[in-house]
Amino acid sequence: MKTVIKNGTIVNEGVVSTGDILIEEGKIIKIGGIIDVPSNHQEINAEGCFVLPGCIDDQVHFREPGLTHKACIKTESRAAVAGGITSFMEMPNTVPNALTQELLADKYAIAERDSIANYSFFMGASNDNLEEVLKTNPKNVCGVKVFMGSSTGNMLVDNEKTLTGLFANVPLLIATHCEDEQTVRSNFAHYKDLYGENIPVSAHPLIRDENACYLSSSLAVSLAKKHSARLHVLHISTAKELSLFDNSISLKDKKITAEACIHHLWFSEEDYADKGNLIKWNPAVKSARDREAIWKAVLDNRIDVIATDHAPHTLEEKSQPYASAPSGGPLVQHALLAMFDKVKEGKISLEKVVEKMAHSPAILFRIENRGFIREGYAADLVIVDPSAQTSVAKDNLLYQCGWSPFEGHTFSHKIKTTMVNGRVVWDNNQLFEHGAGQRLTFS
Repeated sequence: MKTVIKNGTIVNEGVVSTGDILIEEGKIIKIGGIIDVPSNHQEINAEGCFVLPGCIDDQVHFREPGLTHKACIKTESRAAVAGGITSFMEMPNTVPNALTQELLADKYAIAERDSIANYSFFMGASNDNLEEVLKTNPKNVCGVKVFMGSSTGNMLVDNEKTLTGLFANVPLLIATHCEDEQTVRSNFAHYKDLYGENIPVSAHPLIRDENACYLSSSLAVSLAKKHSARLHVLHISTAKELSLFDNSISLKDKKITAEACIHHLWFSEEDYADKGNLIKWNPAVKSARDREAIWKAVLDNRIDVIATDHAPHTLEEKSQPYASAPSGGPLVQHALLAMFDKVKEGKISLEKVVEKMAHSPAILFRIENRGFIREGYAADLVIVDPSAQTSVAKDNLLYQCGWSPFEGHTFSHKIKTTMVNGRVVWDNNQLFEHGAGQRLTFS
């Protein structure tokens, strides 16, 4: 497909400029100025709209294989591109858990067949599969996921010898879910004594509290420093943890990095009264003070990327009592729009949003030829219309689970067009069902 995007306001690498973009054979060929449209090229008019590099989401749970009553790669990748996310990295706590090279390859085969977005999958770690983890190819796998605190699934790694073996020997990036399991269990027992089977969801940030997060995060950081490992701490949820991260060196030179998620930047504990289990995530949405501290760390670069932790469950599952309701929720369709609302509020600049959702994931994971609008790079692009709004309702959700914590909210912008590898996959509320997604590669 050969395309010229005309008259867009291009936001890229800290610069906002107006111009055209020429795309041929899935690559960006020329950027800026006025480009005449050859007869065999399609033209996309982006006048009055922002043109951004496609977002790269470094943490999603698309539930396939084994949990496809909740979601699958086909449905969730389509929701992702409708939200301007052109590449995703998916977690290993599917069923069976991706703990062998064969099971990991099975997931790649599904994505090659079904994904409309670019894809990568984390290799899973357990207490007894270090030998299998060490077979992982760093050229075409984004990293190794370690649950240093159990969440959805059954992949808790709590053996000290195993953790040391992982951090001492794994050459890939190690991404961690950090919550101290013993602290969480002790807190849960306390609240069960208080409330019996009727624990309120408002107790969730007290059960999965800041000490549980800090104990685990600080252990991960200490192991990474001791063994000079590449560590990426996922979904930071507390102010206390932020002292563990550094902003004095550039991202390309960092070995210890951190992620913030949309729900921890948007919601606070005050929202449990209205949203209930719909905003029950692990780690928990915590106080407004924690939320403000996370925002500050995003802006001063102690936190390096913004992601979703998209983790759908059925509405029936989420409607159970607190102790039975699973943690997680769907976010990929509205993550970029949520950040545009924060741009409009003056909370963050548009250039910073592009940095945290496109440039920085590409740098941090060393993704080849993506995450920037550069000549020779893959044409993963999103066009955002600031003159149109997006109202969130059940009838326009693409998630298989059919609900969103943003239902009833109207975002200030609209995702007009999304391109993946030079092919239009989303345009004016319409999906185009060609398999544009490719496997991510890493340098």
